[in-house]
Amino acid sequence: MLNQLIGIIFSETFVFSIFRITTPILFAALAAVIAERAGVTNIGLEGIMMISALTGVIFSAKLQSAWLGLLFAILLGVLTALMIGFFALKLKTDIILAGIAVNMLGNGGTIFVMFLVSGDRGYSANLASKVMPAINIPILQNIPILGKILSGHNILTYFAFICVLLVWILLYKTPMGLQIRAVGESPNAADSVGVSVNRIKYIALGLSGALAGMGGAFMSMGYMSSFNTNMTAGRGFIALAAEAMGRAEPVGTMLTSLLFGFADALANNMQSLGLPQELVAMTPYVFTVVGLAIYAASTLKKNRKKLE
Repeated sequence: MLNQLIGIIFSETFVFSIFRITTPILFAALAAVIAERAGVTNIGLEGIMMISALTGVIFSAKLQSAWLGLLFAILLGVLTALMIGFFALKLKTDIILAGIAVNMLGNGGTIFVMFLVSGDRGYSANLASKVMPAINIPILQNIPILGKILSGHNILTYFAFICVLLVWILLYKTPMGLQIRAVGESPNAADSVGVSVNRIKYIALGLSGALAGMGGAFMSMGYMSSFNTNMTAGRGFIALAAEAMGRAEPVGTMLTSLLFGFADALANNMQSLGLPQELVAMTPYVFTVVGLAIYAASTLKKNRKKLE
């Protein structure tokens, strides 16, 4: 069995699946990075992804356009994130509680809306949703091994990794990024030099919602071609762990997202080896807990060194 598992891990198909599975986690983790850098923890990523996943399916089916479905999924992601901001920043609700409320809305509200729109329960069988296209990269697709690993992915998979660079440029090479980091590190100091703290936090939450919305849209229009209840399966929370382990840095967050993508891909392939279903299902979450434990231990070690 061990030889079989090693053979699977080093296969081109397995490595290809890592990038595919990492895509929604990476989108949500980058969403967490932007929000965290502005000092607003977006706990509602799971709910935003669920809402956007259903929105993408509904509008792509009704308008017969995957691109319009994606656009509306992003729009709903932004609006939902801004709603969290409104409750937290305007009404002074605890932002963690607001995020939890959005997660509950995404879990239960999507089931209700799907039933109203299509009469479906649990699975959007009556919604003929469109799927975002896959791209075969010229020249690269003909290169042995690399072509099978890096070519043929969904367009959103490529864009997720491009977003790593875009988020890095935003945070470190633009005036807006400087303001986001300033507000996150010291809102009072930022306010003293004329930066509107709440405006920056709203912008960061809006960008966070857009990225999480793309992650949700990929789940129902790329990873799958339909909406299922609880289809995100905790990816929003795994993304928060990836962001924490990556220390809210775009590149570090990408690497930890790939780690969780590897764990998820491994769990999917372990099913074919006849291992107990319970063991297979817990694999990604074991990686999450172990990763956070290592992160916590390294953080404590660094803090002790600073005190010394």
